[in-house]
Amino acid sequence: MKKFGWILFLFFSSTAFAQQNKSLSDMLAKMVVSDQKAASLPPAGVAFESPQWQNFKDSVFTSHYGRLKEVFVKNGFPGEDVVGKDGSKNFWLMVQHLDKWPDFQQQVLNSMEKQVAKENASAKDFAYLTDRVRLNTGRKQVYGTQVTYNLDSCQAIPRSLENPESVNQRRKSVGLDLLEKYLNGMSGSHFLMNKESYEKRGIHQPKLYPIQK
Repeated sequence: MKKFGWILFLFFSSTAFAQQNKSLSDMLAKMVVSDQKAASLPPAGVAFESPQWQNFKDSVFTSHYGRLKEVFVKNGFPGEDVVGKDGSKNFWLMVQHLDKWPDFQQQVLNSMEKQVAKENASAKDFAYLTDRVRLNTGRKQVYGTQVTYNLDSCQAIPRSLENPESVNQRRKSVGLDLLEKYLNGMSGSHFLMNKESYEKRGIHQPKLYPIQK
């Protein structure tokens, strides 16, 4: 009888834990919708640098900082075993955008590294957050994920990068494509988003990097 009672206890405990995890995962899924809206271009008729848009972005990211910090204090970096693959990615994605709080980003990165080592979080996402944190704290990035653009040629350029000659080895270690291939993709996306502006200046395609075969 005692054994049966223990089994029931384990069953109800695991059920409650699963429900709690689903609740957290659902919350992160709802939050990421407004995060993506704030991280995207403003709607038509609203200038990117306008106080209206900047205030909206600040309000979203500030609100999310408070809520994500609560989640982090309770769970550390929520790995896939806690909130599922999508939930873990949503948490990471929102932390990526909290550039006003680099200390918090660094704390999350440290915790995420442990989950990556256990294959419980994405190594690729870890690379993106690593670069973000390093740039936000005055250091060079190591994977080349953060870019700027040459507006005269529509070509993506990696921001300050440590040991660029070995960057593709580092990217390969976390499952990322060649830097040149990544930059070409970013250049293409940037061109499509700003096609009208570029074509007015006589630029009809992005400038691409040669890919070594």
